[in-house]
This record gives sequence, structure tokens and C-alpha cells, in this order.
Amino acid sequence: MTRPFLLLATRAEDEAADDEYAAFLRATDLPEAQLRRVRLEAGPMPDLDLDDYAGVLVGGSPFTSSDPVAGKSAVQLRVEAELCALLDRVVPADKPFLGACYGIGTLGVHQGGVVDRTYGEPVSCVPVTLTAEGRADPLLAGMPEVFDALVGHKEACRVLPPAAVLLASSPTCPVQMFRIGRNVYATQFHPELDVPGLVTRARVYQHAGYFPPAELDALVARVSAAVVTEPARVLAAFVDRYR
Repeated sequence: MTRPFLLLATRAEDEAADDEYAAFLRATDLPEAQLRRVRLEAGPMPDLDLDDYAGVLVGGSPFTSSDPVAGKSAVQLRVEAELCALLDRVVPADKPFLGACYGIGTLGVHQGGVVDRTYGEPVSCVPVTLTAEGRADPLLAGMPEVFDALVGHKEACRVLPPAAVLLASSPTCPVQMFRIGRNVYATQFHPELDVPGLVTRARVYQHAGYFPPAELDALVARVSAAVVTEPARVLAAFVDRYR
């Protein structure tokens, strides 16, 4: 029997959480039975045997890794500790892993990079450019050298982890994607998101500090004009490579 993939999610809002899961299902073309979701914000991470899964995905989050510890909730501190313990097993074993947005901060911190608010990007569509290493990476095979992707993040990786290979950048965020080893990946952009999905998240997180709430309608009008076709291919390639 084919092993499923695992999606670790941390969104407490059901609308955003369910829309994210649906987006990962569409991008990967997996049936629900082949993409198990665990909502870490709802309770402790269960015991996981990584050999039971073809690969691990981490979705975005309202959590911000670089916030002062004193300002983090008990739930966020638990989730961070659990993900750190998971990466303690994933990285040395070079298990297939792809963290999106919150995942790049989590993996970046774990691997000794610097994650802070220097290169946060507003909710928007940005051009992402592959590096030479990105053009040679099997997960990005066939991707155009420059493609549009959807972003919206308060923090980003300012200093690449020592063991990381930079795969992609954007004009306002130098680290858009990196790889550790052969099989551990992270993206700052959202590979699962399409424009309707971004609009849903913007509405759900209108008061979460990503943009002034009064600018929601203008933001929706601006992003609705974007044409985003390529990022989902990263998730499809991840699944095709490791299933």
C-alpha cells in the first residue's frame, strides 16, 4: 500500500485551516486518504513513525518564530518545541520534508539561520527567481527561471543556515527557498496558494497585523489581478518524487 503524506497544520481558524488543507490536496493531486492532516494548534503532536509517511509537509501559520518568547502563547511554544523535536529526526535522516512559509522559519531557526522581520513581505504577488542551484534541483525541474508566487509574511530568513543551499530569491526577500541535504526543503512563498485562497486568508486574518484592516478591499482588488500558475508545481514534484 502506498504510504500517505503528512500535513502538519497550525491554523486555529477552521475556515483558514480547511481552505489550506483543500489547497494542498489540489496542488498535490492527492486524495484525502493520502494526505493525513494533524492540526497541532488543537492538541499535542501524536507519536509519529516517520517511516509510515512518504513525506512531511508543514503549512503556514499566524505564529511568528522570531517573536520574543515572552510574547508567545503556551500553544505556540508547545508547537515550536514539537516541530523542533521532529526536525531533530527529519534532518539527520534526510527524510522528505517541505515547509511552506512558517515552515521556512521553523527549519531556518532549527538549522542555525537568522529569522527576523528584516525581509517581511506584504500580502502580494512577487516574482521569484531561481538560483543556479535551484535550476538544477530536481524539485524545480522544468520551472521557469522567474515565476510569480503569492506571499504574505511578517518574518523571513535573513541569514541562510550554514548547511543550506539557496534555491530561489525575490527582490524584497533574498531567501525564498532553500534545501538542506538532498530531501529537506522550505519555501517562503506559498506553493499551495492560488488567488482565491489568498483572498480567503486575507479576510480571515484581516486583524492579525499583516496589513491595515481598512485596506482589505484594496488588497483584494490588487491580488485578484495576479496570475499565479507555477508554484503548485513544486508540491506536485515533491509528491511525484517521494510517493
